[in-house]
Amino acid sequence: MKYISISEASEKWQISDRRIRVLCAEGRVDGAVKFGRNWSIPADAVKPVDARVSYRKSYKGIVYDFSRIDEMKFKIDKYRPFSKGLADSLHDKLIIEWTYNSNAIEGNTLTLSETKVVLEGITIGGKSVVEHLEAINHKEAILFLEELIGNNEPLSEWNIKNIHALILKEIDNQNAGMYRMENVVIGGAVHIPPKHYEINSLMQNLIQEYKEEWKSYHPIVRATLLHGEFVKIHPFVDGNGRTSRLLLNFELLKNGYTPIIIKKENRARYYEVLDYAHTTIDYHPFLEFVAELVTESEQLWLSLLE
Repeated sequence: MKYISISEASEKWQISDRRIRVLCAEGRVDGAVKFGRNWSIPADAVKPVDARVSYRKSYKGIVYDFSRIDEMKFKIDKYRPFSKGLADSLHDKLIIEWTYNSNAIEGNTLTLSETKVVLEGITIGGKSVVEHLEAINHKEAILFLEELIGNNEPLSEWNIKNIHALILKEIDNQNAGMYRMENVVIGGAVHIPPKHYEINSLMQNLIQEYKEEWKSYHPIVRATLLHGEFVKIHPFVDGNGRTSRLLLNFELLKNGYTPIIIKKENRARYYEVLDYAHTTIDYHPFLEFVAELVTESEQLWLSLLE
């Protein structure tokens, strides 16, 4: 990758060297790397949007009673840290079922048991190489997500691109981790994603909104909006759904909630409430859907702990 200096970026973007250093320090320049006291900036990095401008949208339907969910979370937290045996078994179950369902929603034909075997390193006859890679890559993306959380890494465009790059690794290396350069439509949906030339600014706005405007929202509301608004932008040619579900669980796990699995059999309702949110900015049906899954997940964990 080719990099440019602070002064070169200053001339390119028509903002001061000092302002660019601040933007780099704040993690606002995608891919910027610090060497000593200097910064190197990817030559194709996009000028950050002005964070002093508010991007608050008038979302509807984000008021919800989370008291029961938070009560169960409190009970679960009392059992932390979990025993190694329980933690490992929960983790293995999560990876297998999350990987199976997230890929199945997108058309992967591996069964749950076949997914488990593939993740153990065994090849399944009659299944394509791509389907095998989708399972392996999704597991790697989950592990990367957990590493981000463990290191208290903030959400950024850079990390979103890294998650997506893992999803499409060796499947579509040309588009892995790269925003789309063409317009797309989503089959069966009313919502039409934005034009490709709008993606850079929309993704910057999303991250800024997430960091600044959503701070006062309940973590489950933030997780729901992060998934919904990301996939509404549809920044990648492929892999947006899997990436969005990883981002949803990133926000839940980071805030101490149990992760959820959107199951293949719930695909129709999932798509319906998502499209409704995208076309009306009313997130209540989708928020209710996510809250139900968090409740289901917490009930499972409590049944194993109590």
